[in-house]
Amino acid sequence: MGGQRAPSAASDGGVPELAMSGTPAWGAATEESMRVRRRSWTELLAGRLKRQKYDPEKEQKLKDSALHLLRSHQNLNDLLLEVEDPRCEKLCLGKLIDCHSAEAPPDHSSFFIGSALQDQASRLGVPVGILSARIFACSMEQVCVEPSHPVLLSSEQRKRLSSLLEIAQYLSAHSMLSRLSFCQELWKVQNSLLLEALWRLHMQSVVSLQELLESHPDVQAVTTWLFKNLCLLCEQTGASYPSDSVARAMLADFVQLLVLRGFQENPDPRTVEPEKMPQAAASILQRMLIYALDALAAGLQEETSAYRVVRGWFDMFSGHVYCGIISTDSVKRFFSHSLTQILTHSPVLKVSDAVQMQREWSFVKTHTLLTTLYHRLFVMLGPEESVGCLQEVLETQEVHWQRVLSCVSSLVICFPEAQQLVKDWVARLMACAFESYHLDSIVTAFLIVRQAALEGPSVFLSYADWFKASFGSTRGYHHCSKKALVFLFKFLTDLVPWEAPQYLKVHILHPPLVPSKYRTLLTDYISLAKTRLADLKVSVENMGLYEDLTSAGDIAERILAMRKGVGASLICLVCLLSFYLHFLQPQSQAAQDVEKAILVFEHTGKIPVPVMEASIFRRSYYMSHFLPALLTPRVLPAVPDSREGFIESLRRVDKIPPSLYSAYHQACATAKDPRLENVAPGMRAEPGCAEEPLGPLMAALGELRAAMTDPMQYDVISAQMAMISERLSAALGHNKDDGTFERVKIQLNILAPKLERQDQTVVDLLLTAFCQNLMAASSFAPPQRQGPWAALFVRTLCGHRLLPAVLARLIQLLHHQGPNLSASHVLGLAALVIHLGEFKSTLPEVDSGPPAPTSGLPIPEFLYSLLTCRTRESLLFCLKFCTAAISYFLCKFSPQPHDALHSCLSPGLIKKFQFVVLRLFAQARVPHLPEDTASLSWRPLFLPSTDWYRAALSLWRRNNFQELLKEEFRLTYRDWLQLELEVQPGADVLSDAERQDFHQWAIHEHYLPQPSSLGGCSGDLEVACTILVSELMDFYQSSRSYDHSENSDLVLCSRTGNGDILSRLQEMAVDLELEQGPTTPHGCSSTQGHFLFRIFHKRLQALADSRDVTSSLRRQQELLMCRRLLLRLPPTVLIGNLQAGQPATPTCEEFFQLVNSELRNCCCHGGALTHDITVHFFRVTWHLLGLLSACLRSPDPSLTANLILTQCQTKCPMILTSALLWWSSLEPVLCSQWRRCFQSALPRELRRLQEAQQFASNFLSSDSASPAPHLPWVSAAALHFAVKEAEKEIIRRQLKRLECETEELLVSLLFFSLMGLLSSHLTPDDTADSLKAVDICAEVLSCLERKKVSWLVLFQLTETDAKLGHLLRLAPDQHTRLLPFAFYSLLSYFSEDTIIREVDFLHVAADMYFKLVQLFVDGKTRSTSPQVGRSLQLHGQSCLQGNPVELIREARLFLLQLIPQCPKQSFSNMAKLLASHGHYDPEVSATLLSRQQADPDLYQEPHLF
Repeated sequence: MGGQRAPSAASDGGVPELAMSGTPAWGAATEESMRVRRRSWTELLAGRLKRQKYDPEKEQKLKDSALHLLRSHQNLNDLLLEVEDPRCEKLCLGKLIDCHSAEAPPDHSSFFIGSALQDQASRLGVPVGILSARIFACSMEQVCVEPSHPVLLSSEQRKRLSSLLEIAQYLSAHSMLSRLSFCQELWKVQNSLLLEALWRLHMQSVVSLQELLESHPDVQAVTTWLFKNLCLLCEQTGASYPSDSVARAMLADFVQLLVLRGFQENPDPRTVEPEKMPQAAASILQRMLIYALDALAAGLQEETSAYRVVRGWFDMFSGHVYCGIISTDSVKRFFSHSLTQILTHSPVLKVSDAVQMQREWSFVKTHTLLTTLYHRLFVMLGPEESVGCLQEVLETQEVHWQRVLSCVSSLVICFPEAQQLVKDWVARLMACAFESYHLDSIVTAFLIVRQAALEGPSVFLSYADWFKASFGSTRGYHHCSKKALVFLFKFLTDLVPWEAPQYLKVHILHPPLVPSKYRTLLTDYISLAKTRLADLKVSVENMGLYEDLTSAGDIAERILAMRKGVGASLICLVCLLSFYLHFLQPQSQAAQDVEKAILVFEHTGKIPVPVMEASIFRRSYYMSHFLPALLTPRVLPAVPDSREGFIESLRRVDKIPPSLYSAYHQACATAKDPRLENVAPGMRAEPGCAEEPLGPLMAALGELRAAMTDPMQYDVISAQMAMISERLSAALGHNKDDGTFERVKIQLNILAPKLERQDQTVVDLLLTAFCQNLMAASSFAPPQRQGPWAALFVRTLCGHRLLPAVLARLIQLLHHQGPNLSASHVLGLAALVIHLGEFKSTLPEVDSGPPAPTSGLPIPEFLYSLLTCRTRESLLFCLKFCTAAISYFLCKFSPQPHDALHSCLSPGLIKKFQFVVLRLFAQARVPHLPEDTASLSWRPLFLPSTDWYRAALSLWRRNNFQELLKEEFRLTYRDWLQLELEVQPGADVLSDAERQDFHQWAIHEHYLPQPSSLGGCSGDLEVACTILVSELMDFYQSSRSYDHSENSDLVLCSRTGNGDILSRLQEMAVDLELEQGPTTPHGCSSTQGHFLFRIFHKRLQALADSRDVTSSLRRQQELLMCRRLLLRLPPTVLIGNLQAGQPATPTCEEFFQLVNSELRNCCCHGGALTHDITVHFFRVTWHLLGLLSACLRSPDPSLTANLILTQCQTKCPMILTSALLWWSSLEPVLCSQWRRCFQSALPRELRRLQEAQQFASNFLSSDSASPAPHLPWVSAAALHFAVKEAEKEIIRRQLKRLECETEELLVSLLFFSLMGLLSSHLTPDDTADSLKAVDICAEVLSCLERKKVSWLVLFQLTETDAKLGHLLRLAPDQHTRLLPFAFYSLLSYFSEDTIIREVDFLHVAADMYFKLVQLFVDGKTRSTSPQVGRSLQLHGQSCLQGNPVELIREARLFLLQLIPQCPKQSFSNMAKLLASHGHYDPEVSATLLSRQQADPDLYQEPHLF
């Protein structure tokens, strides 16, 4: 055998040919023929194979021969680089590696190479695995020569390496490659290797990265090498695709390995020597983080290599890098270690540096890369563990204060729940500081609080509020001992040289509460602080009442930051500069104080405490700055606003000098333009409103909207919201929230919400941005996958004092402009209201005027109350809004725990949605199977072609919505009535017929049979009527039923409410009467009485105990409602069916009780009921469904009528007097109906009424006197009513004939006359009526005295008096209480003979005097009409002009003159009177007592008249 190289092959760049011959002779013989035609080795083998049959033994023998040939005549290194391809003439490994084709090498090539390696190893006497490792390491080095990138392969290199790695995989699979040796050989040429080549060894499972790193002999060397390559790799992560994806994948794999090995579980304790790999991995991770921190500290410029390295490395802290690959515990250990390293690396700053510079370390001013890193660390660790890590680091290690405080800012920004954790941590630090007097604890607490407060009130309470809460009361930390007090002031004193002015101002404005004996500690500190402020050239005298912690420098820096964000256009710069200059004006703080003071005054109605304190203790600032800013001349509004009310309140308490106040009003009177060009001397005009810097705010909102459309940017939402909050504060100027605003109810006016123009501009911008952001985010993801942006946005709104303006704008949009809103606005505002529910517990309540149903509502409930269903347009808008809000809630928050469900979702919203759906869709009233919630989609709602009807029905049928209706979200019968009563029939979406059908279904088919546990009536029609009456009265008593026009009044069944409901009540009342038996009173049970009177009694009883004027007026209004309902229900309500027994008697007890206890005091007209109630009662007496029906069934109809009227005489006499008053209109109807029904004369009791009326008429019309008929008091009542209508001359002439009448009639007539006199005083519409009433009383009194009939009993009546006690039931209680006034009004008509003759006169006069004084003391008297009757004079004294004080004075004088004249018997029962009433006038009591004990012989009678 022999071999030679062909020159042609070498010249062609091929590899040496392999030839074969038999013997030398044969070779010589055939040389010539071979020159003629030379065939390849492959052709020779192929030709022989065709001529021979397959023989396994020969094949193996052939292989052995081939291997022997190769082993003897071929260089192994050349063989690895040159292997023949089946499709090529020559077989070469080099062509396999260089091949442009992506096809894998053939199996026999790997087999040949493996066999060759085995033979070579055998010949050299080395293991094949070691030989293969050396050869492949050299091949790897050759692949990586001339790199195009420091760490990445070129595409050509990747192809060559891929082929080589496939061969290596084959060798490794057949145990012909030593992995350890291969790693060691690679490290020998590490400087020539590219990092991607090692990574691809790992990816192709040739050798793992962990094996590679662990095999390096020098840990320090591999750490340095890998650190350098990782930096280069991080720099490449921002390159263009596809290099970026390869670099990110490589970096993620290396970081995963390092985290896995560096922060694995605790190693086996039995191990003697620690492993090197964990130390190396931790060292590499640490070096990378230190490099990033040092680069940040040195200052990073974007697009530099260092910036790209830091950004690439920080990207590896995203949770998705480790998701599902490494255990959470290892990742948390790595993140916790990294956070500790961040906080403790290079602690070069001192505490004093932190105190001075921490304002520069807020979230907005911290580098974006660092805040992003914080956020990613916090997401993995969680708020509790993050705060715990912070606490542990600060307690155990030296820290880098800048990164610690910026970490605190990021923590409270990123996690709302972290705010409370930080507060608790600070509280523990403060407790520890004052327990052990540990200086580090109090320093840490102060720095943390100040840092968190820098992020605004929506994130953390202000430093001023925290300082006041911690030290401003006896519960402060410093109040435990004197040592604690000294400790606090020493700490504050030590801080003074480094303190910023705003913190010194807080300490001066809100100093710690100190006991008086230690006051010097406080005064010394304040003196030192003021000296420091003076050194800083900060005026103490000009400090505002509501000082903002934001200094002018802070504002300037924020403006520069805004400039960088929005561009340096000339307009933006001018706006920002004008805002900056406005902030620097000295009067701007005073203007801010004025605005805030007016806001507090508007909410509380009281002068704010800081204003009162400033007027006393800071008079210089108050007079020189505050008052000029407050008294800026302007055109005064027609209706005084809050500013004018505040000024008047200050003037009333002498806090505005009269000269300044006069100059203010003079300047306002001459002002002709709101800009006030000509201001009065001495008055400074308010600075003009510069153009608000809305540009930066709009830019920040635009950036947020851009983030909404990119789901990859959701992690920057918190940072962007912090920027919006910062720029919103700047845009609002004086509305920068320092957190000192008291949490009081927000006062709003629903009918005319007030909104400043600037506030409306800002609010519209924010609401528009919210709606646009929601639409943008919804186009990419449903609500549940949109992240926390909406909640953060709403919290930003709630954190600023813009909240009242936001609510006022929502009133305008939802209550007044709702039907005009577009679909996007409806969706956005609905989502906004849902998120407001998340913060319900932290928001103030809203107190609004009508037509809100109640006051003091939480904000979500208040906003839902703005949705009305009165008209077609408002009902359809309510449908849209409720559909959008509920759909958003179910998509965003479902499923939620029960408590969270109620915090975000209001039952009122769900109930209104049920009401609208049931009212509009008949198909919703039919039971249906709930649909699966999986198909509930948010997307159709925000499309332009939204079909709200289909969306509402779809939502109604959802299973998760129907689940809500199983709880208190169900619309009950009472809820349905409340909403239905608000519907205005004239503007209803339903026609009259449709509305009636809906009412019939709702009442009789739905709620009547529904169990009471589900909000129904359990089939009880009386319960249904009871609830309906209660809701009717509630509705018409509330402001919802008012038509809020200028001349509106409460009218039952007016167009302001759904009067059809009253028709349903009338129908139900008739049905209820038909349901019950003939012996049961209509609407009555056997024990409880009629349901209507039960409701009246219960409602009036609830108002019985209140004595204030408001409650009294409300009770009168309630009585008017009771009367109106009685008049509109069937008359049979007043009189029930006949009672069983002989004779059959109707039951009127409940009506009698209502008249005697309530209607007598409210619906009384001169001792009688009003005409409508009287006619209604007598209508029921003859009504077909009332007594007449019972009379037709009775053997004696007249007897039945007589029984009713006889009951009236003893139980309710006012019904008879009412019949007499209105007899002229009542008699014709009664007579006609009785004759038509019974063809007989009137019953006896009615005839007696006729006779009494005839007696009165005859008495005044003729000179002949006929005897009075039966019941003198009835005749007296008829005569009284007749006398009131007669002329004055006739009265005087005819009343002189009263002497022939009975004593009882005369006394009763005097009683009615006294009631008439009091009525004329209480309603002094006509002076002539009052004079006429006095004359009538005088004539009757004169007649009684001539007949020597005692009339004093009228002033001592009790209901137990058998003879005249019933008279008390004929007058209102107010009249009987005013009898003392009537008594002394007739003083001049008392005869001296009566005074001396009547033994009881002194007792009655003293009793009436004491009661008159009591009325005056209790405020029950009022001014009477001028010059009542003749002049009430006593021996020439001046007349009374209707003044109660004058009347009391004259009564007292009369009584003092009367006492000496009275006989001893007049004092016999005076002791009891003096014991109970004597204290009202001690002098009169003493005179009575001394006269009672005086000697009779000393008595000398003076002249009384």
